[in-house]
Amino acid sequence: MKKVIKVISVILAIAMVACCFASCGQKDNNPTDGATPTNKTETKEVVKIIEISLTDEQYGFAVSKNQPELLTKLNEFVAEIKKDGTLDAIMTKYFQGGTPEGVQSATLDKSKDQLVVSTNAEFAPFEYKDGDTFYGVDLEIVAAFAKKLGKELVIKDIDFNSVLNEVESGNADMSASGLTVNEERLKQVNFSDTYYTASQYVIAPAADTKFDSCKTREDMEKALAELGSDVAVGFQSGTTAQYYVEGDEEWGFPGLKAQAKGYDSGALAVQDMINGNIQYVMIDEAPAKVIVDNFNNAK
Repeated sequence: MKKVIKVISVILAIAMVACCFASCGQKDNNPTDGATPTNKTETKEVVKIIEISLTDEQYGFAVSKNQPELLTKLNEFVAEIKKDGTLDAIMTKYFQGGTPEGVQSATLDKSKDQLVVSTNAEFAPFEYKDGDTFYGVDLEIVAAFAKKLGKELVIKDIDFNSVLNEVESGNADMSASGLTVNEERLKQVNFSDTYYTASQYVIAPAADTKFDSCKTREDMEKALAELGSDVAVGFQSGTTAQYYVEGDEEWGFPGLKAQAKGYDSGALAVQDMINGNIQYVMIDEAPAKVIVDNFNNAK
């Protein structure tokens, strides 16, 4: 999940602020099951989501292992916003047609009392940018957390592969970047209590029929395992999808025979699929729905 993609990400961000978001198929604290986009222009279907979940994941905020007190305060805050409805209200803005609230980053100044948060603003609806303004579920949460702590919020928008390194090295206090909690990442950082249930989904060209007969996760796993080396599957580099496609023992993924191709963002991967350079894209469900909605509604 940067240089070339800034133009694309801004276009997507503008579209997302103007439009309502699709449902994320959430469970637990996710309030948007069954939600559908509204106020949409006529759709010309270019790409589609294969509506079968491939994984069961939980998002959390990463915190430096050297800041146990910050982790305690963050967990208390996450529990508080779950209980008082704040988390649901933020989710509603992005998944049920509410109005997202922009978040501003202060300039890093070590002489000030600041909360430094690393992110990669290429993962709507959890983090994205419009100009110098940040938006997204994660960033609205950390903005509220910084306010509760009485600290200025500094957002470090960097490559996704570096967001945890920034926390581990002490260059950021925490990371908010749609992060799946797993044992491998826990070697680098601590994680807050989870706040969102996620899953990997496949995006395919609208006319593709490969997965039409799939009804269950097992069906999808079998169909994906049948993909040969002549097929390429794209993903946002550093995300769960990369480990799923390439295979990773610690993540518990056997990997596919298909070629694995990483991109700076899911949007770039889908664009390359449309261009005919890869056959499929794998990405988290919520970003998948945003990307597909924007490509299918592009004028």
